[in-house]
Amino acid sequence: MNLVNLQDVSLAYGPLVLLDDVSLGIEEGDRIGVVGRNGGGKSTLLAVLAQHTEPDSGRVVHNRGLRVGFLHQRDRFPDATVGEFVLGDLAEHEWAGDARARDVLSGLLGGWNLGGPMADLSGGERRRAALARLLIDDHDLIVLDEPTNHLDIEGIAWLARHLSGRREALVVVTHDRWFLDAATTRTWEVVDGRVERYEGGYAAYVLAKAERDRLAAAAEDRRQNLMRKELAWLRRGPQARSSKPKFRVDAANALIADVPPLRNTVELVGFASSRLGKTVIDLEDVQVKAGERTLLEHLTWQLGPGDRIGLVGVNGAGKTSLLRLLAGETGPASGRVRRGKTVNLAHLSQNLTELDPATRPLEAVSEIRQYVTIGKREYTAGQMLERFGFRGDRQWTPIGDLSGGERRRLQLLRLLMDEPNVLLLDEPTNDLDIETLTELEDLLDGWPGSLVLVSHDRYFLERITDRVLALMGDGTLAFLPGGVDEYLERRVGTEGGVPTAGARPAAEEPAAQEEAAPAVSAAERRAAQKELQRIERRIDRISAREEELHARMAEAAEDYTRLAELDAELKTLQSEKDELEERWLAEAEKAGG
Repeated sequence: MNLVNLQDVSLAYGPLVLLDDVSLGIEEGDRIGVVGRNGGGKSTLLAVLAQHTEPDSGRVVHNRGLRVGFLHQRDRFPDATVGEFVLGDLAEHEWAGDARARDVLSGLLGGWNLGGPMADLSGGERRRAALARLLIDDHDLIVLDEPTNHLDIEGIAWLARHLSGRREALVVVTHDRWFLDAATTRTWEVVDGRVERYEGGYAAYVLAKAERDRLAAAAEDRRQNLMRKELAWLRRGPQARSSKPKFRVDAANALIADVPPLRNTVELVGFASSRLGKTVIDLEDVQVKAGERTLLEHLTWQLGPGDRIGLVGVNGAGKTSLLRLLAGETGPASGRVRRGKTVNLAHLSQNLTELDPATRPLEAVSEIRQYVTIGKREYTAGQMLERFGFRGDRQWTPIGDLSGGERRRLQLLRLLMDEPNVLLLDEPTNDLDIETLTELEDLLDGWPGSLVLVSHDRYFLERITDRVLALMGDGTLAFLPGGVDEYLERRVGTEGGVPTAGARPAAEEPAAQEEAAPAVSAAERRAAQKELQRIERRIDRISAREEELHARMAEAAEDYTRLAELDAELKTLQSEKDELEERWLAEAEKAGG
């Protein structure tokens, strides 16, 4: 059943067009993730869908009696207790006997005092309370604008599980790409006033978008060849130009007019790095305290040259305190911190007030360095700002008037202008859109120094780090070979972690109690190894054929009949490949004994 319809909807703020003649619909059971640049219209689209914002033109039609739960980025909070705000008029025996209410309270507000006043909560805690209130109520459509903000890795994992188990339709804006893959099955990209639609979560969206871009690039190559010929013809001298057939002039002008402008992307570039010696940062029998509370005890650990470390842990376990200790901003309560002589360290903290709000971006960058050499070319501070998305007047806009994402970007540029060889990053993904995140990942992928990252963005953390260490809240720093998955497993059932009830899907419980599979004989292992080799050869042939089909599809981009034939063959091959990969996994278990 159709729940919401947008018909030819347009909306602009001044000269900025956010939605341009958009038509789309939401059906029962849809699970839609919305992506796009900051300021591109994602939140506006959600507000229009929920009928909280009127479009300039077009219609927004809700199914009769539709119940919409809408989490804003900026909610208002009444003068009430936490329990009154979250649970409303529900009596204790009512919410205590409701499995959903118990799951939401334990997942989002575990250990909270429901009798405490909302006024005493931090901004992030109020945000969690607003999310809990929404999820306890009944809705037909849940619309969430950045629900993962202020949630830690455990909270994000819980929310993805919880939403996946609900029957309501879901539309969510978030920059957390792991969450998008875990909780959504369709993707909308808001770009240049349009809403492009893709099947699948974030990973499927990236693949589909890459394929669209490849086909568009092939068509654009042909168009550019035509354009070059037409332009050459138009330029054959002023005397001949007046006699040129009008239809040829019109055709050439149409080709030129259709050329899109250069994309306003953030270009992150590699900077030269000072060479690191053998010693970077050594901690010897260190104790870290916050007031009277001990966060880390008897910690001995080395950050070596080229190490890429991800730090995870419960809120308050000491992740930020450890980064400040590594940066030399605080000292240990006891023990010793030793830094190498060649260390040039940069620390990106969560605090955005470090920059003078009256200063201009160009001034803020120029005070670090006026020029920087990249490769064989020298760039000014202004040119570097352009590469980071600050064009024209934005270089002279007071920092206090910049968005959170722009200030974050500016901080990164200032850090990198100083050519560090050790980076300490505390939640660097806050306020960055997905496009900027992928650019930052591309930069850090090839960055040769040592890096320590604290982030609740699981996708980002797993992408750019090689090892994960966890502050478990017991004064220790644990190495986790299994990464974030191992951390979540350790946290299940522990105090302050995801509650045992509902921590895992019920379907997983019997599997954990199954008896071990019978032993595989040597003959069966040899047969399995042969079958593995046969499957691998077939997969290799399919992969080669897939590449060939992609090339032919690019050549036939405008021959829709041929394109459909090639696409059908490609889907058949992909289906066979999926089956072969499942068989490979089964045979691999036998081959491993």
